[in-house]
Amino acid sequence: MKIIVTGGAGFIGSNLVRHLIAHTEHSVVNVDKLTYAGNLESLDAFADNARYYFHQTDITDTAALQKIFRHHQPGAVMHLAAESHVDRSIDGPAAFVQTNITGTFTLLEAAREFWNTLPAAKKESFRFLHVSTDEVYGSLGPTGLFTEDTAYAPNSPYAASKAASDHMARAWQHTYGLPVLVTNCSNNYGSHQFPEKLIPIAILHALRQKPIPVYGAGANVRDWLHVEDHVRALETVLTRGRIGETYNIGGHNEKTNLEVVTAICTILDRLAPVPGGHQKLITFVPDRPGHDRRYAIDAAKIQRELDWTPRETFETGLEKTVRWYLENQDWCEHVMSGKYRLERLGTATGNPITL
Repeated sequence: MKIIVTGGAGFIGSNLVRHLIAHTEHSVVNVDKLTYAGNLESLDAFADNARYYFHQTDITDTAALQKIFRHHQPGAVMHLAAESHVDRSIDGPAAFVQTNITGTFTLLEAAREFWNTLPAAKKESFRFLHVSTDEVYGSLGPTGLFTEDTAYAPNSPYAASKAASDHMARAWQHTYGLPVLVTNCSNNYGSHQFPEKLIPIAILHALRQKPIPVYGAGANVRDWLHVEDHVRALETVLTRGRIGETYNIGGHNEKTNLEVVTAICTILDRLAPVPGGHQKLITFVPDRPGHDRRYAIDAAKIQRELDWTPRETFETGLEKTVRWYLENQDWCEHVMSGKYRLERLGTATGNPITL
């Protein structure tokens, strides 16, 4: 079938597009606004592929979305387009409301309008997969796991905007019958990630012999999911998941931030050694406002119902990731050619706006 992938030039989106083109017979319509985190260079290998189409489009543009649906007649939508960096949401929450909430609403309405025009068989097979985050559940204590039934308790502007978009996706299924599925994933890492998140920041700072910033005492815990495992899960949910259901996707790899950075330094000591090693660069900085203490996913449902489990351990996935950044320095320089230069974000208490 032909699948619209929103945000297909971003980190997870570009990995998903590559997976769908390389490992399935589906065609992909990549709809991406190309903000700072979108980079078509991540998809150079498929630019001329007969099963790949690209539209530089803002998902808040109703007319443009309607035209794309009419022209391509997709069998599914995989919605990944989002502002996703917590620190940026602290400094400027307005963009997160616009893209994650208004954009999701606009896309749902465009999909619903198109879906209502389909003949019965195509209407029955159509799917809308809304891709979200475990951050909507809030913060865990030292024990316990997020399940699909965990109550929402978002604590950052980013998490709140994704929680709102999740609720809308479910409401469009319940109210209008749009065949929606929702996934909530843990922290992704892997190739082609824009260098503002912890793992690429740590790798690139270390390679430049710059201080590696670790928030607070580095004790915050995340469950790490390799992006290639995640995109396999997304394809599985799209093609085999039950309409109206939510599936949590986790990597079974709980690590403190300090453990993650230390592991990166250990790998770099072996692959790109420097005098005195890389751990000497670890620098503790003031914590992010409202930093959630711990996230951890219970992925039993997707394993039980859809037979998905992660293939990468944290050790194998992190080794692959560090090697990719070492071997793709040109890509890193190109994506950082704009304003962002690995500086600290998210120190503000939020920039007020006038409506």
